[in-house]
Amino acid sequence: MLKKFMTSSPVHHDKDAHTTSGNASLNRLRAAVLGGNDGIVSVASIVLGVAGATDARGTIFTAGLAGLVAGALSMGVGEYVSVSTQRDTERAYIQHEEWELSHRPEEELAELAQMYEEKGASAATAKKLAKELTDKDALKAHLDVELNIDAEDLTNPWHAAIASLLSFTAGALIPLVSVLLAPVHTRFYVTFVAVTVALVLTGYLSATAGGASRRRAIVRVVVGGALAMFITYGIGHLFGTAVQ
Repeated sequence: MLKKFMTSSPVHHDKDAHTTSGNASLNRLRAAVLGGNDGIVSVASIVLGVAGATDARGTIFTAGLAGLVAGALSMGVGEYVSVSTQRDTERAYIQHEEWELSHRPEEELAELAQMYEEKGASAATAKKLAKELTDKDALKAHLDVELNIDAEDLTNPWHAAIASLLSFTAGALIPLVSVLLAPVHTRFYVTFVAVTVALVLTGYLSATAGGASRRRAIVRVVVGGALAMFITYGIGHLFGTAVQ
């Protein structure tokens, strides 16, 4: 059964890491929001740090573009590796559950009934429900109750990677374009305002996607982004003029 597999397998499972139906869409949205937020903060920190040291547009553009490309590729590859690992783990559990159902059907039926009973159903109802769902689709019933996954809706690493890469790029363009188009004496302020507005949007979207407090999420990302911009600008201004 599941406990035996968990103790004998090197792969560990976290039920909270999986979602129910709509898993793929939610995964893409999560990757897009996180990628966009990272792109905004990362490139804003880079360009403002360089802007604190020099007024040369070419230098600022080069640093910002390098940060955009490196960050986007890093986010895409990282998301692909992460989601691929999760998908492999899900497939391993599905294969193990199929083996259990094939070799120990009676034990699996009893286990399913017990789990429904633990959820609050009476013994008679739990047994009846387990029997009906097993007759209809035993694998789906066990995966849903035991692991909260759907074999037909596994996370797609390519979708998550592309969403993360594109969203990072889109987010990174906001501070990069702002700092390049703004006059020299207002670069920091224009970029700061543009980035703050963008962070409010990503904070709102991330909270909406996760069903969390929008105000708390917005405050968290805005404060974090503001600190990053002030600190990197100050470092650039201090060391950019001190080190020649």
